[in-house]
Amino acid sequence: MSLIRTVLGDLDPAELGVTDAHDHLFLRSALLPGQELDDPAAAAAELAVFRAAGGQALVQWTPYGLGRRAAALPGLSRAGGVHLVAATGLHQAAHYGAAALPDDLAALFVAELTEGIQGADPAPSSSPAVAPRAGLIKVAGGYHGLDAHARRTMAAAAEAHHATGAPIAVHHELGTAARDVLDLLCGRLGVAPRSLLLGHLNRFPDPRLHRELAESGAYLVFDGPSRANHATDWRLLDTLAALAGDGHGERLLLGGDTTTAGARAAAGGPGVPFLLTGLRPRLLRELGPDQTDLILRQNPSRAFAVEWP
Repeated sequence: MSLIRTVLGDLDPAELGVTDAHDHLFLRSALLPGQELDDPAAAAAELAVFRAAGGQALVQWTPYGLGRRAAALPGLSRAGGVHLVAATGLHQAAHYGAAALPDDLAALFVAELTEGIQGADPAPSSSPAVAPRAGLIKVAGGYHGLDAHARRTMAAAAEAHHATGAPIAVHHELGTAARDVLDLLCGRLGVAPRSLLLGHLNRFPDPRLHRELAESGAYLVFDGPSRANHATDWRLLDTLAALAGDGHGERLLLGGDTTTAGARAAAGGPGVPFLLTGLRPRLLRELGPDQTDLILRQNPSRAFAVEWP
């Protein structure tokens, strides 16, 4: 049976509900000094507004070593009434600065998927002292190519995927190098395209490329919908409508991708709730309720579902 691995345990996909398929409640990066997402109270506030708008699930793509605060996620999920899915994996090398990275990445990814995320605090005394497990693997490409770090990380992600079945979510720098990722992960490393989530594609709005990627069977993730400087807002609905019109509606996912403290709703930014408060009404008008439900509810329930060992 396929199940979605949340921080509170494995979940029937039918129970996932309306989902922000790519976001961050916590994130700390050497590339974003002074903009850390590290306040549990602020994360709870974002979730509360998201839940009030009808949100039921959020997938945090923050990988190993970037302040994902996995120990805080179960409590936030319980208190906020929102299913949370955590990530293992590794981002681009530049995000880690001078920090040392583990040698055996595949072993790390498998352990965090099956045993629990490293550094997570024990659960409350009323619950089993089990660290929350990751439900996906996050990796990253470079700008128009894959460097040695990306190839090493993706090879480890493929190994962990074959051991667990976990989906692999990919950060594409400005939406580029998606063909390189498909060639490596699917062509050389044997990952089934249906287990691949290709992120940030709206930052490289090439409709022919998008159709090609959708035809491969991978999921296309359009995220950060309020970032007009990345062409992610004013072209987004046209992009989604074109792909749905070509018969690729079942390959589409949406996420907010909140990466800085200044982008949170409480700080005046769009934040996590924007996906539902700002974008969903436009989706309903332009694409209709069936396609909107497909993107926000049905597709995530398939994309993150795994027959875990």
